[in-house]
Amino acid sequence: MASDESVNNGGDVGQEKHDASSITDSPSNDLGVTADMPARSHQHARFGQNDEDEDDVGEDNGDAKDEPDEEEEEEEEEEEEGTDEEEGTDEEEDTDEEEDTDEEDTDDEEPALKYERIGGAVPDLLKKDSASALVVANKLMGLGTHGGIVHLLDLTGKRIKSFKPHLASVIDISMDATADFVATASLDGQVAVRSMSTAESYSFDLKRPMRTIALEPNFAKRTSRAFVCGGLAGNLILYEKGWLGHKETILHSSEGPIWQVRWRGRLIAWANDLGVKIYDYVSQTRITFIDRPADSPRADLFKCTLEWQDDSTLLISWADHIKVARIRARPKTSSNATVPPFIVEITAVFQLDCMIAGIIPHPTPGPASSTSQTLVLASDSASNIASTPTSLSLTSFLVVAYTPPDTFVDERTDDRARQARKAAERPELRIISRAGEELAADALSISDFHLWGCNDYVLCDVLGSDTATAGSDEGRCYVVMSPRDIVLVKPRDRMDHVAWLVERKRYEEALNDIEVIEAETPAVAGETSLSSAQIGQRYIEHLVSEGEFEKAARLAPKVCGQESKRWEDWIFVFAEKQQLQAIIPFVPTESPRLDHVVYEMMLAHFLTHDQQALLKTVKDWPREIYNIDAVIVAVRSELDKTASTSSTISSTPGSKLLMECLAELYTANRQPGKALPYFLRLRRPNVFDLIREHNLFTDVQDQVLLLVQFDDELMKQRKRDGQVLEDKRSDAITLLVNNIHSIPIGRVVQQLESSPYYLFLYLDALVMEKDPNLVSDFADLQVGPYLCPLVNSFIVCQVKLYAEYATPRLIDFLRASNYYNLEMAYNICQARDLVLEMVFLLGKMGNNKKALMLIIERLGDVHRAIEFAKEQGDDDLWEDLLKYSETRPTFIRGLLENVGVEISPIRLIRRIKNGLEIPGLKEALIKILQDFHLQISLLEGCQTIMNGDSSDLSLQLQKNQTSGGGDQLPQQPDPALRVIGISGGTVGLSGKIALSVSPILRWHKIHS
Repeated sequence: MASDESVNNGGDVGQEKHDASSITDSPSNDLGVTADMPARSHQHARFGQNDEDEDDVGEDNGDAKDEPDEEEEEEEEEEEEGTDEEEGTDEEEDTDEEEDTDEEDTDDEEPALKYERIGGAVPDLLKKDSASALVVANKLMGLGTHGGIVHLLDLTGKRIKSFKPHLASVIDISMDATADFVATASLDGQVAVRSMSTAESYSFDLKRPMRTIALEPNFAKRTSRAFVCGGLAGNLILYEKGWLGHKETILHSSEGPIWQVRWRGRLIAWANDLGVKIYDYVSQTRITFIDRPADSPRADLFKCTLEWQDDSTLLISWADHIKVARIRARPKTSSNATVPPFIVEITAVFQLDCMIAGIIPHPTPGPASSTSQTLVLASDSASNIASTPTSLSLTSFLVVAYTPPDTFVDERTDDRARQARKAAERPELRIISRAGEELAADALSISDFHLWGCNDYVLCDVLGSDTATAGSDEGRCYVVMSPRDIVLVKPRDRMDHVAWLVERKRYEEALNDIEVIEAETPAVAGETSLSSAQIGQRYIEHLVSEGEFEKAARLAPKVCGQESKRWEDWIFVFAEKQQLQAIIPFVPTESPRLDHVVYEMMLAHFLTHDQQALLKTVKDWPREIYNIDAVIVAVRSELDKTASTSSTISSTPGSKLLMECLAELYTANRQPGKALPYFLRLRRPNVFDLIREHNLFTDVQDQVLLLVQFDDELMKQRKRDGQVLEDKRSDAITLLVNNIHSIPIGRVVQQLESSPYYLFLYLDALVMEKDPNLVSDFADLQVGPYLCPLVNSFIVCQVKLYAEYATPRLIDFLRASNYYNLEMAYNICQARDLVLEMVFLLGKMGNNKKALMLIIERLGDVHRAIEFAKEQGDDDLWEDLLKYSETRPTFIRGLLENVGVEISPIRLIRRIKNGLEIPGLKEALIKILQDFHLQISLLEGCQTIMNGDSSDLSLQLQKNQTSGGGDQLPQQPDPALRVIGISGGTVGLSGKIALSVSPILRWHKIHS
């Protein structure tokens, strides 16, 4: 048994899980994750040592590795040929650069895989040694080197254990499913099996270089501890542990070296120079032989790779060919009792344009349809062959493609330069469909790739997580090994796809995808360096640089979210680009709330460029987010500039907008009084409600004219609109009249002097609804340029307002008021020929004769003339009336019909001239006589009543004087007799005298 040398860097094996999302749906973005792995880069340092090159071993059928002298000669040859190789490499680099230029011109296609160079202890381990074999089990890697050392590592490169079971290159390595047992085959002719947790180990010296080894399934759980191995001796040997040690059974021999063996379930497959054979371990029969493709290159230079996809599917790659063998149970018949229980079918054969250094099954990118790949056994006798569920998603192949240099055409030339080993091409990892179509190809960033041959690469499969369901590919990844590197290959997930989109500046697609990911799997999204906010940030930067400001602004809420600092930074960027109008509609006002300077800057922008937007913004934004006083000052300043360039402050649309802004700002700032003038100028219908709601009567003191004008316009507009208005006073006048304590009459009159009609409405309302004495000081008020013809001055009074705007009510006002100037009033009435009012004023001034003449001459109304004469009670006035009536039959008749006690009918009849025809005279005289007869009857009746009352009173007086009547007097002391001591309960003398005198006084009063 070979000596063992172990190094333990830690206790337990690391079990870090590398999860991958659904690989069929989410390809990612990068060919290589690490910065030192640029795709298709040709700048690599030369690899100096290659002591145990497997290609050199293959050329001598395994014997060269046992001769140290030959190894030294090979090293010297490599050193001498270094210069020639570099020259060849330079030429190749020029060609590759041209290819790179062509590739950059074509559209990028997203790769299906992502790559990460495994670090940890691996770089240090491979500095002085080179990797030769690799196996992966239970998330642990078993790495064999040309120095005969085996390293146990996790997928991050952390070294778990190291030991040295061999003195030469480890060509093949195998681990059981638990990764507890490691089996190795070496060029030193030995195979070794070692436990990582116990002292159990086995070592066998077969005297010839060994090429391959495979442990039986569930090796750690079986007592047989069986394994198979083979090498250059051409024997495939099965070792099984028994009571007396391991039993050796040769399964095959004499057909050349055994290049590879793989054991799955009950089936063992191996490859030699002739082809591939499959052996049934249970029935101990060989069930098939699959020949090697015709015209294949040397088997030792381009290795055969065997990979069990499942218990019934074997993938075979040899040189540039791929074959898929399907094993199914043979139908039971009486004639085949001695034949193998299985039959094998070759379901696919492909030939590629490259050599295949490794192959494993791989899920097809996109929806997998593997109905044709499902295995159905024909009988139950071998049903255990499908003990492992078949993954329906493994519908394609992942291969390491190696393109060999043209080094085998003129090997016998004497030219040392042509004999020198040519530089190899960079290997590729390709995805090949079951139909032979190349779905994806990625160049691998391998150190010193130009030095390695096809046999130097190994491709291993890392199964998914332990919690994955049967048939799923959750956590599935791969490992590619070269002598100097170990690369972890993972299917690209949805986050990788997002990163790929971001790298190509397809930000919109990336943002949509990551939002879906964050919504569905927030935990996965949180583990990555990319987030929707970061992608959105880059997207906005890209849009701004491209001048798509509106699109960038719409994206801002999603990107900035609740980060006020980010909001402010972007707003200032838009301000620098003079595109604030694009982002303002999306700026938050509540959550988050930005600095007040930011909001004020946006309002200032609208004030200068878009005042309509300013008004809308002022209405929509909360007042507390900006300094409202500063904004008011700015808007007033702009309004003053506008007013200075226009005839009236509200003549331009801009001025109206600014006034609306000020009204809204003052209202929001709880200063409705300052907003009132702007509401009035803007003719807002709710101004009266505003005044009452906020008790702005004091503020109206200086806005009376605007208020009344607005109300008048509002009523006219309603009339034009066809609204039926009630005959009542306007709201403005009613408001002024009802609040004279807050709005002094004098201040109102002063402001309405320039508008006589409004002044009349106000004063008339005071007279009619309040106290007429309130307007006594304004009866002769000088309020406007109204020329009175009889008075050489520009004066007018309240009388004129009535004469101008309410003539029928002027006479009532003249009779009700005593505070106007009679002469001025008469002149006003005279100017308008208001006869009734002139008659009233003349009578009030004492000029009754002139007033009577106006009635007689202008009105011709005898009844009014009689009434006027009766009112004045002046006998001279009656004389004038009689004198004027002597020649006017109509007046005579009127006087006769309406004469009364003021004038005797005899006096009128004597003035009638003889021969004067008076229509209706007879009726008038009859009426006079009837009236006098009625008067006489009334006088007689009154005289009779008076006589009867006088008699009764006289008798009562006599009775009272003679009888005393003391018992009927009230019981009260007599104040008149109290001074002489006569008082008490007796009836007073003065009371009797008063009682006796009262009837006399009553009689006297009646007859007087």
